[in-house]
Amino acid sequence: MKLRVSAVQYHLHTIQSFAEFAAECAHYIKTAEEFGAEFVLFPELFTTQLLSIDNGQGRSLTIDDLPSFTEQYHELFSNFAKQTTMHIIAGTHVIKKDGKLYNTAYLFYPDGRVGEQAKLHITPTEVNEWNMAAGDSFQIFETNKGKIAILTCYDIEFPEIVRIAKAKGADVIFCPSCTEDRHGFHRVRYTSHARAIENQLYVVLTGTVGSLPTVDFMRSNIGQAVIITPNDIPFPPKGIQVEGEINNDMVITADLDLELLYEVRERGTVTTWRDRRTDLYVDWGK
Repeated sequence: MKLRVSAVQYHLHTIQSFAEFAAECAHYIKTAEEFGAEFVLFPELFTTQLLSIDNGQGRSLTIDDLPSFTEQYHELFSNFAKQTTMHIIAGTHVIKKDGKLYNTAYLFYPDGRVGEQAKLHITPTEVNEWNMAAGDSFQIFETNKGKIAILTCYDIEFPEIVRIAKAKGADVIFCPSCTEDRHGFHRVRYTSHARAIENQLYVVLTGTVGSLPTVDFMRSNIGQAVIITPNDIPFPPKGIQVEGEINNDMVITADLDLELLYEVRERGTVTTWRDRRTDLYVDWGK
């Protein structure tokens, strides 16, 4: 079985209205649709672009204002998913629950269902500057093309959670990301490769590009979309199915062949999932 995936290198720049944000999102959605994508991934925190809107009161919007856009965001991407019949992983958006802020990823299904996954591991900036709370539950999402997981940026740097995702049957990890410097960019990129090798699965990763001069902690972005494979003979030697041009406004698309995953798990040059020493350490499969 194959699934066609697009990933958006979303260009952040100052906007004047939610309608302008919606039009930009529609452009990326239409691009992915023209490529025949069945799944499309947006980056982490791309909705912070809404904080660049002039509120007319002489002050900049802050992260605490972002949840006020949640209803419009949901309606926009629910409609996109229904109209295009694509599964849309609409990056992450900041929501408020019980007085706490959560950096939350959403999966919008073509039939109108909405899946939700809060970021599980919170960076020091998110804690100290934005007072974010960590999600406390993890789930696998069932789709008509198999099981997927959504892990946001810093999450991918923790091997245990991806082991659990694989043990629960996920073949593809979608990783929306947002990094402000090259150190952060490469941490997420290198650990995504490690997770794909360790668990013999695909990782679809993308990040924000551009800048938001009036939005705190979003003034600098380094991003690149990439679809990462295990490193074995059926796949490209560097484990890169396709990648974008770093820091450019663009969409990448590729087909993911799930049968190749099953093949290398059984008969690969190495069989990293099967060869785990569960007599020495935790068997996440149980």
